[in-house]
Amino acid sequence: MTRGSVDQNFLFTLAELYRLLRLYADKEASRFGITRAQWAVLAKVERSEGMKQSELAELLEVQPITLTRLIDKLCDNDWLERRNDASDRRVKRLYLRKAGRQLLGRMSGLRSEITANALDGINPADAHRLLTQLETIKENVRAAIQTSGAEQARREQRYG
Repeated sequence: MTRGSVDQNFLFTLAELYRLLRLYADKEASRFGITRAQWAVLAKVERSEGMKQSELAELLEVQPITLTRLIDKLCDNDWLERRNDASDRRVKRLYLRKAGRQLLGRMSGLRSEITANALDGINPADAHRLLTQLETIKENVRAAIQTSGAEQARREQRYG
């Protein structure tokens, strides 16, 4: 593959892959009566029970109102519960309910199944190399964003 074809295809290929993986995960999660987005909320809360809704919105990179709707639905299904914060009554903390734990238990193999299907035909060593390369790309982009932000701030200082 020449450099030109990488330049032309890299972003589109990653975006299409992400779109397809989201679609596939939604389809598979629906077997359990849940959406991919709801699954993500439950999984994050499971890892960090007691987190604030605002922290979860930031972590998932969703608008607070969008997350509130997801949490409402999860609470309606008795998979999640909101509890008042002991020191600030405006703050709600999130906890899994028993039914939410059971659901995640039933879904435990789904992530592995999706990953196995996505990586079918790729040997394990290449899959590990790919993951390492994707992590490098992620860090490169993160650094570029920070550099870009710093450069923008310097330009604004200079030119007011």
